[in-house]
Amino acid sequence: MAENKYVIGLDYGTDSARALIVNAMTGESIATSVKYYPRWKKGLYCNPKTNQWRQHPKDYLEVLVASVTEALGQCSPEVAKNVVGIAFDTTGSTPAFTDETGTPLAMLPEFAENPNAMFVLWKDHTAIKEAAEINEKCKANDVDYSQYEGGIYSAEWFWAKAMHVLREDPEVLAKAYSIVEYCEWLPAVLTGVTSAKDIVRSRCAEGHKAMWHESWGGLPPEEFLVSLDPKLAGFRERLFEKTETAEKPVGKLCKEWAEKLGLSEDVIVAGGAFDCHMGAVGAGVAPNTLVRVIGTSTCDVMVSSYEEVGDKLIKGICGQVDGSVIPGMIGLEAGQSSFGDVFAMFRRVLEFPLRQVLPKSSLAQKLSEHEMEALIEEAADKIIVELTEEAEKIPIGESSMVATDWINGRRTPDANQLLEGTIAGFTLGTQAPQIYRALVEATAYGTKAIVDRFISEGCRIDQVIGIGGIALKSPFVMQTMSDVLNLPIKVCNTDQACALGAAMFAATAAGVYEKVEDAIEAMNSGFSKTYYPSEENHKAYMPIYEKYLKLGAFTEKEIFTAE
Repeated sequence: MAENKYVIGLDYGTDSARALIVNAMTGESIATSVKYYPRWKKGLYCNPKTNQWRQHPKDYLEVLVASVTEALGQCSPEVAKNVVGIAFDTTGSTPAFTDETGTPLAMLPEFAENPNAMFVLWKDHTAIKEAAEINEKCKANDVDYSQYEGGIYSAEWFWAKAMHVLREDPEVLAKAYSIVEYCEWLPAVLTGVTSAKDIVRSRCAEGHKAMWHESWGGLPPEEFLVSLDPKLAGFRERLFEKTETAEKPVGKLCKEWAEKLGLSEDVIVAGGAFDCHMGAVGAGVAPNTLVRVIGTSTCDVMVSSYEEVGDKLIKGICGQVDGSVIPGMIGLEAGQSSFGDVFAMFRRVLEFPLRQVLPKSSLAQKLSEHEMEALIEEAADKIIVELTEEAEKIPIGESSMVATDWINGRRTPDANQLLEGTIAGFTLGTQAPQIYRALVEATAYGTKAIVDRFISEGCRIDQVIGIGGIALKSPFVMQTMSDVLNLPIKVCNTDQACALGAAMFAATAAGVYEKVEDAIEAMNSGFSKTYYPSEENHKAYMPIYEKYLKLGAFTEKEIFTAE
């Protein structure tokens, strides 16, 4: 009987990181550990009022050790001995400036508390001005370097963030040698890379977010980057020309990190990619299937053959990149800047009297501090549950309320991070469940706008796969989405699809499988449920969807326009 081989998939999300140990032969999950980023949890280095979201690289390294060692601690010693591969997925675009060694500047003592020296998280929107400048230059240039990224460059992406930080911080400008994406840095750390020029660059990250494309020799040329801002001079030469797909080995674990993690130095480290792209692989992505990674935001991923895409340039999405999802196919990305965040925002609004008024009541004085906190938490936890029960009872179209889903800007179709959410149709009879239902419908309408764009650009979509906690735990949200789209939605059987996808890449890089598709076939988790659309409900939603589009157009053109 062949000896089992194991791989570790590491999924680095916005709030926490997950280590998943998987039997590479069967796809069986052996152990898992989730660790929250300690500095991020305290809200350090962030300013929500200015949309500044920064993460310290030490958070990433500390949870790496903690999650992997805890997960291995749940297994027999034989598992650690037979781990053959490890792979990362991360959020993105999440870049940071480095020195010549490839070390993020925040790891240096003089920059240890400087947010500009840290990783600029995907949802940081401080670079809206810079994104607008990039779009203006791209459209005026003979070659539009944003054409394979939907034709609209976002404030959430690589060059806009780099420009903003360099303009804002002369100390970072003076020290910065290169720039690295989060998903590239972690494999470099584990393999002992000591030069920025030796970091293996991610096809996924750079193709979707940094305007990298083979047709113009990699990154945009130096003269174009300098035209964006002279402060970018020299970076292109110090960055890279080649990128690699994530199934290719970056190297083996260096001695230092093999000892820290309790693994062999023979363990293969795969290339990095974004969480949603590896999540799509973990969910079993295939042509004509839209995979929705549904969390605080959404990322929508598809794959298409070279023949189907051909010379088409799909407008207003987050890119079309050769090999960014599955090598040998074109990866297509879209998404919503907020999804779960929409519901979290509304919950916070409703929690206000619980947290600010209730503790000050005379009755509260009879409770201990611990009892008071327990009461508040219990009530807060039931808010969405109760709202859902009441919202489901409201017939479609009975309420006059309609909302947009842009509370954190719009990612796709047609990125515009200046936008804010709007809601219309209040009456004297409006109650919380009506508002909540309007917000749920808004997230579904935002999804339909994305699907409609893919279809109008010639991409066929036969079904949707949903992954993530909302897909598994929110039947009302998922059924609403299915009805609005008029498409079936399969829910992935695991809430660890991103980590499982990373494990599949690790298994491929380690040689357990010849190609990623083979790993998908052998290691997939299957589906827990399928939501089927109601034709009657779909017809009832369409007039409201038209109102959503009209409200959105008014919001964008009349209220939140660039000055």
